[in-house]
Amino acid sequence: MSPLPARLLDERFEALRAREFSRLDAGGHVYLDYTGSGLYAESQLRRHDEFLERHVLGNPHSENPTSAAATKIVEDARLEVLRFFGAYAEQYTVVFTANASAALKLVGEAFPFTEGSRFTLLQDNHNSVQGIRLYAEAAGADVTYLPLDPDLRFDAKMDLPPAGYAPGLFAYPAQSNFSGVQHPLGLVRTAQAAGYEVLLDAAAFVPTSPLDSSHCPADFVCVSFYKMFGFPTGLGVLVARRDSLARLRRPWFAGGTVEYVAVHEQRHRLLPGSGGFEDGTPNFLGIAAVSAGLRFLEDVGMERIHERTHALTERLLGMLTALRHENGRPVVELYGPASAEGRGGAVSFNLLDADGAVVPYGIVERAAGDAGISLRGGCFCNPGAAEAALGLDSPEALECYESMPPGTFSLKKLAECLDYKVAVGALRASVGIATNEEDLVRFEDPLRGFCA
Repeated sequence: MSPLPARLLDERFEALRAREFSRLDAGGHVYLDYTGSGLYAESQLRRHDEFLERHVLGNPHSENPTSAAATKIVEDARLEVLRFFGAYAEQYTVVFTANASAALKLVGEAFPFTEGSRFTLLQDNHNSVQGIRLYAEAAGADVTYLPLDPDLRFDAKMDLPPAGYAPGLFAYPAQSNFSGVQHPLGLVRTAQAAGYEVLLDAAAFVPTSPLDSSHCPADFVCVSFYKMFGFPTGLGVLVARRDSLARLRRPWFAGGTVEYVAVHEQRHRLLPGSGGFEDGTPNFLGIAAVSAGLRFLEDVGMERIHERTHALTERLLGMLTALRHENGRPVVELYGPASAEGRGGAVSFNLLDADGAVVPYGIVERAAGDAGISLRGGCFCNPGAAEAALGLDSPEALECYESMPPGTFSLKKLAECLDYKVAVGALRASVGIATNEEDLVRFEDPLRGFCA
């Protein structure tokens, strides 16, 4: 798909916004939290409502007519997901989960870690990936973090340590949910050549960038559908290579995951493939909405969405870096690259006062909210990237963490404990399919209120 001239690209997406996301302008919203959640298109809801009006569906775990209809919908949706990600059914399967975090947990709890295994991951990972280290440590595996460079990218000078003589797992995000950096998809093959199975967190990447499994053959890929197209919530997938999934060892079983369970002899056998990993009744009404969401993205065109998001990110970065106080000092401190190259549509930053001190992010977030602007503040469940960006990796910071009794922790208390010497959180503005130029203009207004 060849790139469009900027004017034509803008016109197409303005028409799309008017047709599918008119509620934004009707409600006066500036939505800049696409990394937190995508927005559903109005046509998605119409298709799903029409679908529900026409069908009678029952619990898939039976052979009656309504159950069989639901089963077919679930199996058709698996094929749609595989097709969307360029994965062949002979090599890959789809496990439906509650979200990307649940997909990550499935891999973590069932991966055959043992003494001699290595779990290697980038410092830049969501908490749901970070948590896998507890499974690795409990099994006696070594846990190795790979650091980031000053732009919060994977340091290309770093070599991956070998996986070792036991099963090894390498995990990283295709796109950072903190900085928007897109880490090289080529790391998948590099890690596999070093003996690892690879877990790719694609939750922040796939809403605005195409992912083709034929070029990026990760063993496990997790996504959440609400981040891709807003509806349904509470549904994600683990896209897994069949041979890799077969090497996992589930620590329990549940309804729908077994061929049989013998109580007296205390034996059971899991279903082969994806069925052994889907606990209980699948969200069959939610799964029925997946195809409409995928087709909506395909109709718009993932390459077009990526092109549009890249252009908006360039404009956003240019706007933020151009803001200056009267004394010439910058108003914005960016975390991550100042260029739109090799990054997605999420930009993290803090505001600085005229003396160069960080303005607490909560003050800015509230000012934006008063202007009808939705963005996000905090550390975005990504402690490694936050430590690298904000300098929260000091022993003093750890002492402050541990000084607060359970249930009392807050970033405000952390800032107080650190005497406000460093920022303890940041702001994140993320653009997406319905963002337009006017949104960025409106976003700039409350930021200018902090210029002195």
